Amino acid sequence: MGSLDRKLIRDLFHLRGQVIAVMVMVACGAMSYVAMRTTWLALLESRDGYYDRYRFGSVFAQLKRAPDLVKERIDEIPGVAESLTRIVAEVTIDVPGLEEPATGRLISIRDGLSGVAVARGSAGGGLNALHLLAGRQLARGVLDEVIVSGAFAAANRLVPGSTIGAVINGKWRRLSIVGIALSPEYIYEIRPGDLFPDPRRFGVLWMNHDELGPIFDMSGAFNDVTLALAPGADQIEVISRLDQVLERHGGLGAYGRVEHSSHRFISNELDELQVFGTWIPGIFLAVTAFLLHIVLSRLVLTQRDQIGALKAFGYANGAIGFHFLKLSLVMVVGGIIPGLCFGYLWGRSLAGLYAEFFRFPTLEYRVDPVVMGLAFTISLSASVLGALGAVRKAVSIPPAEAMRPEPPARFRIGLIERLGFQRHLPLTLRIILRNLERTAVKSLLTTIGIALSVAIIFIGFYFFDAIDHLVRVEFQQVLREDLTLFFNEPRPPRVREELKRIEGVLGVEGFRLVPVRLRNGHLTKRLAIQGGEMDGQMRRVIDVRERVHKLPADGVLLTARLAEMLELQRGDRVTIEVLEGNRRTTEATVVGLIDDMMGLSAWMESRALDRLMLDGGVLSGAHLRIDGNERQRLYHRFKETPGIRGLLIPLSVLANFNQTMAKTIGTSTTVTILLACVIAFGLIYNGARIALSERGRELASLRVLGFTKSEIAGMLLWEQAILTLLAVPLGYLIGYGLCTLIISVIDTELIRLPLVLTARTFIYSAGIIMLAALFSGLLIRHRLERLNLIEVLKTRE
Repeated sequence: MGSLDRKLIRDLFHLRGQVIAVMVMVACGAMSYVAMRTTWLALLESRDGYYDRYRFGSVFAQLKRAPDLVKERIDEIPGVAESLTRIVAEVTIDVPGLEEPATGRLISIRDGLSGVAVARGSAGGGLNALHLLAGRQLARGVLDEVIVSGAFAAANRLVPGSTIGAVINGKWRRLSIVGIALSPEYIYEIRPGDLFPDPRRFGVLWMNHDELGPIFDMSGAFNDVTLALAPGADQIEVISRLDQVLERHGGLGAYGRVEHSSHRFISNELDELQVFGTWIPGIFLAVTAFLLHIVLSRLVLTQRDQIGALKAFGYANGAIGFHFLKLSLVMVVGGIIPGLCFGYLWGRSLAGLYAEFFRFPTLEYRVDPVVMGLAFTISLSASVLGALGAVRKAVSIPPAEAMRPEPPARFRIGLIERLGFQRHLPLTLRIILRNLERTAVKSLLTTIGIALSVAIIFIGFYFFDAIDHLVRVEFQQVLREDLTLFFNEPRPPRVREELKRIEGVLGVEGFRLVPVRLRNGHLTKRLAIQGGEMDGQMRRVIDVRERVHKLPADGVLLTARLAEMLELQRGDRVTIEVLEGNRRTTEATVVGLIDDMMGLSAWMESRALDRLMLDGGVLSGAHLRIDGNERQRLYHRFKETPGIRGLLIPLSVLANFNQTMAKTIGTSTTVTILLACVIAFGLIYNGARIALSERGRELASLRVLGFTKSEIAGMLLWEQAILTLLAVPLGYLIGYGLCTLIISVIDTELIRLPLVLTARTFIYSAGIIMLAALFSGLLIRHRLERLNLIEVLKTRE
């Protein structure tokens, strides 16, 4: 072992506190990168593999009714490799043990067998093949058999052999469950129009096509199409041609996979994971590189004489530089290795968490050598970059100059003295302020480092603020009804009065949903225009600032994000292509843009929408306010009402929202905050420990001159306290800027987190930093108590 290696070991032992802090911070960065990146990769590979093996479609369309012969025309469209025509309908389900009615989506399977894959077998059959988890396939010619989706079965404890009731096209039927299955169409099993899954109250049921056809007057017909495209096919052209074929049959507008609800939710989550897997580790590693630079730079200053002696004994600049670089590498590699291990464990836990919401036949989480290699390389590169400045400084000091004590800084009258305030300040405070003023650059760097810690904690608590604000606005101010009924087909206006006469119903507001395609030049978007009452109180339009917007007598209100996608401004004209009924194409003025937080929406006042549709003001559903004492009786009644295809209960939606957020964003954010707290402590402790190393001689001299241990401890610790207090507001500014940047990057069609901050975020961010500073101070105070005056005051020979 060479002399420099022995010196390296001594330095590591002497700097063990700083070394451990740097290692922990490097581990945090590597851990967050590995966890989020490997989880993202596992979800991506599982999704794409599932789509490929089970032949998930590329183009989808719903329609009113078309005879089976139309399938031949669909197959003739250039670019279509295969088509799947089915019957799809939503029905009300009575699930044992569930008080309120559930909604089931019935999907037909032709010939009873095609499209079903046995568990652990290859996915044979046609498009959108099923993966059978339990039970058996549907038997030919047997009535009222169904296969149910895995999430719905698990949430309601249904097994093969269980039975459920259903109102199918106005008739009550008892359905026998013969199998449990998964489908690539419903990896994220969610009811149309919802933003969060509710597997307790929504499920998918597959039934024989030959049985389902007569029930819905669909014998020899279909109302749903899925297409697989040939390699190189033009999807836009295929969609256009498919719309032409289905237009006379009540087509509701074909769309690509990117607009499929399940695929859209998974892709959105993957995008967010990719962003977090880049930004959060990037921030951690930037702080680590910054800290490493400070540690080594100050170490070089305290070892000037040793560097000079080494050069005098013939050690080359390269050897000395490599010595300090090795010190950096030991700290970095010592942090990367546990970071990779804990990152793998955290990632596996995250993948298991996502498996509760995304239903794959298999979700394989594995160690990816590329991810591990990138984590190692990125962490090492960031840390080496942080150390290079200090290494350069070490090799640039001439031997003769290095072996002399560093010349004292030139004394200048400081700002305190110039203003004449020194006579009003105690001696200890004067010494603290003078030192801060004379080491302005060091003080600034320390302040920035602590501010970055504040910013990371600030970001973590911001996400809780944003979610709380979203819940308060959406579930307390927007959704104010007790429940919402969806009719299986548009109903005349008189149904509003019929609902009011039901015992237990206290108020009714009708609404209309019209599927349309909004167009501005070449830009288009499929959605449903929501028609409501101008002064409606149960379902209101409220923006992120909690301002209520009344529906205008004419024109259309758009979500600001939707208007941005269509490049529309207030006052512009937008083309509306109605996709049902009279299928009119008209124009409307954009009278307002709503900066809301969930989904993409367009609103019109009911009478304006009636003028557009020319169909007598029919209703798609109704919002109800009910007597809580009559809730159970009303649920039972609505379960058996033929005209109702589903219910939405805001309290249930809120419970599912809280559960989803708590298990995904909540868990990830909590871990991020914990990591940020570790980094905050590491930064503050390192700053105080380095300051002690630099000023040990000065503090020991003051002890000899008669200052007490408490006084010299106060000088050092109050100096660090002042820097911490200055760092807090700066950290707020950095954190605010980073929050703005992150939400702009992860802005999606589904959920847009608002930039809202509560006092809690400011208080917790500052409080955690203060606690870290206090604990660090106690450790430094302990070291001061053991300060060896003789050793510290020895002069350099």
